[in-house]
Amino acid sequence: MRINKYIAQAGIASRRKADELIANGNVKINGAVMKEPGYDVAEGDRVEVNGRLLESRGKAEYVLVNKPLGMVTTVSDDRDRLTVMEIVKDIDARLFPVGRLDYNTSGALIMTNDGDMAYRLTHPKHEVYKTYRARVAGVLSNEKVARLRKGVDIGGFVTSRAKVNVIKGNQHSTIVEISIHEGKNRQVRKMFAAVGNPVQELERIAIGDIRLGHLRPGHYRKLTRDEIEYLKKC
Repeated sequence: MRINKYIAQAGIASRRKADELIANGNVKINGAVMKEPGYDVAEGDRVEVNGRLLESRGKAEYVLVNKPLGMVTTVSDDRDRLTVMEIVKDIDARLFPVGRLDYNTSGALIMTNDGDMAYRLTHPKHEVYKTYRARVAGVLSNEKVARLRKGVDIGGFVTSRAKVNVIKGNQHSTIVEISIHEGKNRQVRKMFAAVGNPVQELERIAIGDIRLGHLRPGHYRKLTRDEIEYLKKC
């Protein structure tokens, strides 16, 4: 297997980033620095990236997780909080989360050991839409919906066009679905705050065409072959 693909499949980086690591001398094969991007990793080779020994990953795994509230989207946490790794601990593969969900945001999260897939899903140029269902404070007027759809300033950054659909509401709160393809920190919360309707509850219900459905919080399911192929074409 070509060295950049091996590194990507270990979940370290995309193949493009792996090539940079190789060129910069950050990769060793059997103790020697390897700068040949076309090197094929043989069985028994010891591959190190930045001093970390990689293990052969085996087959690629792709799962959809329903992250509950009060859990962090990281592989480990220095504050000893529960991480999403707890949900997939019975899977015999080194998975990692693709992107992040806030501590106080629940919902759909893809986890995999495919570095190339993770890169494609998180890079803004690929415009993979993520859909959220939010409960926001107060009435979300037509004028505010239009502003959200056009793009709002969330503090030095103007968001791209969003898809916004009001489900129901009253004078106290509004249920709304919003789809964005960017991934700025706490972006959805900042967008609603910018129009004067702070988020009270937030759940991600879909990543592209892959929907959370009836998957229970704290559980996962493996993606279907069609879903995997769909993501690879994004």
